[in-house]
Amino acid sequence: MILFEYFCAELLNQKDMKNLLFILMSCFFINTHAMAQTPGGNQIYLNLGWIDPTPVGDGPARTPVDLPTVYLDDYTLTFEASHPEYVLYIKDEYETVVYSTVVTSATKEVVLPSTLSGDYEIQLVMGNWCFWGYIGL
Repeated sequence: MILFEYFCAELLNQKDMKNLLFILMSCFFINTHAMAQTPGGNQIYLNLGWIDPTPVGDGPARTPVDLPTVYLDDYTLTFEASHPEYVLYIKDEYETVVYSTVVTSATKEVVLPSTLSGDYEIQLVMGNWCFWGYIGL
């Protein structure tokens, strides 16, 4: 670290050097804190779809919608700390719903039935929005 400071001090004046070190250390601590907050398991990558049973107006709203952050560890789905209410559907390869439940905004984890085995489509429905992806159990 001292060698690094010496070479940087030669290239930059003392004020720039202090600012550079502060920025580097801040980035390190922010990254470490973010990694510590990540729940266990693998993140499920979700796509966004629009369910439009009765079209009204010009179609879907044009405001951005945040994709949910969901992790799968064994048979446990873990949701981010703050999320809206969803209806969760698990569908098999024939598009048959094999499991469904309501995920309230207070729910942090949902344990899926251990009788499920194989690849499934996961859907989280919020109003006319559908977030979908694939999981393997």
